[in-house]
Amino acid sequence: MLILARHGRTAANAQRLLLGRADVALDAEGELQARAIAARFSQRPPASIVSSPLVRCRATAEVIGALTGAPVEVDDRWVEVDYGEYDRSPLNDVPHTVWEHWRTDISWRPPGGETLEEVGARVRAACEGMASLAADDDLLVVTHVSPIKAAVAWALGVGDAAAWRMFCDVASITRIRVGAGQPTLVSFNETSHLSPSSP
Repeated sequence: MLILARHGRTAANAQRLLLGRADVALDAEGELQARAIAARFSQRPPASIVSSPLVRCRATAEVIGALTGAPVEVDDRWVEVDYGEYDRSPLNDVPHTVWEHWRTDISWRPPGGETLEEVGARVRAACEGMASLAADDDLLVVTHVSPIKAAVAWALGVGDAAAWRMFCDVASITRIRVGAGQPTLVSFNETSHLSPSSP
């Protein structure tokens, strides 16, 4: 099983900022969420954990690894989309025309940033590369909202524009069964492990 966990919350998430490659730490709530994810896997630890290189993911992965004993490695393909000059902007301050570009053209690149098409290509390559291992063992990837959506699009056999029709919470869990035949989406945006007080 390929299991995808979104990192715990950061102050930027709580402030509703567009958060891409800015390397920020978990906030206090995010640290609690990381422990809640770890607890979910305490009875059935993953064989290994792969993390985005950004500190919010690495911190989440390290908490899970410490509790489960699973080794953690970093894979740059699971890093968040690069929002370029819009990184750390309040969501409501991003111009309407920018949102229109993103929603209608997966090849559109924000100034200094990355296209959704590029995110999809690197995540699909990562999924394909991990599929044979995940056919026999549970592999846990700690990553970000955009790569999770790209992995779901891969599993469903749909284009990267489908990301705009998905909502993925911080500290949520998504599961994709891989093996013989096509990948199968088993669950998306699981949050039952989180405290009801978590935003």
